[in-house]
Amino acid sequence: MGMQRLAHVDVTVTDLDLATAYYTEVIGMLETERDENSVYLKCWDEPNHHSLRLIYGPRVGFDLMSFKVDRDDDLEEFERRVLNYGFPVRRVSKGERVGQGESIQFETPSGQVMELVADLEMVGRATSPVNPVPFVEGLPGIAPPRLDHLLVTAEEVGDSTKFFEDIFGFRTTEQLLDGQGHQAATWLTVTDSPHDLAIVTGKNGGLHHFAWWLDDWDHVRRSADVLAYNGIQIDVGPTRHGITRGNTIYFFDPLGTRNEVFTGGYRPDPEFPTITWTEDQIGRAVFYYEGELNTRFMTVHT
Repeated sequence: MGMQRLAHVDVTVTDLDLATAYYTEVIGMLETERDENSVYLKCWDEPNHHSLRLIYGPRVGFDLMSFKVDRDDDLEEFERRVLNYGFPVRRVSKGERVGQGESIQFETPSGQVMELVADLEMVGRATSPVNPVPFVEGLPGIAPPRLDHLLVTAEEVGDSTKFFEDIFGFRTTEQLLDGQGHQAATWLTVTDSPHDLAIVTGKNGGLHHFAWWLDDWDHVRRSADVLAYNGIQIDVGPTRHGITRGNTIYFFDPLGTRNEVFTGGYRPDPEFPTITWTEDQIGRAVFYYEGELNTRFMTVHT
């Protein structure tokens, strides 16, 4: 039994056409399906039906985060654990949600809706399964190969971190402690990445950003060119994190949701102790080159 990876992120948008144009033309994702109220998108190297769902709604918001588990049988065990932790669980039958089978949904201690699913529809990569080339010519925009991680906000970071550790087996690779020694932010993994999920102090239920993986630093540089050419508001970067050691750019979609492109980092060892950053070093921890945070980065989230 186990948690595999982040499967998809669902966000609410107030202009479905504008959001779709941005995520296909600037980011370079591929549209796989749409219905009356939603558009489903994937990256070129992702095999499953979608990694991003855009949902039309009256306000911009964060709908849910979905993680893939190994098998359908795992849903029952995780359901039991979540219920024992004191949180209600909703069963979603196969056919209720596009591109996937049966799932369970529940709120985390910090108020985000989380979904677990084992059966994801396979639509294939943009490359051939036989003698494939390592890239795809002619894709628009940034064209990241895959979704990588997300960062959510919590009023009690420590409580939320313990929930993910105890129930799902996430490991905390790095933490930022405030002046009283409490966790102000944590970075958690279930894969060989330095983080699949991060949690930072903020209002319950919030989304700070979601991020795509890029292959190298040159792809980050080219992403900055694409963003500037298209007039996209860059929040921070290109720069580097002290935490995770990753290279990054943060920017906003046209409706105000923060995005990130990310590469680099390290492969975490499950036996290595959690790396700790102290509050007096928060600037270089988050933005190593600049050594300081901007107010917008700490206060603006979905």
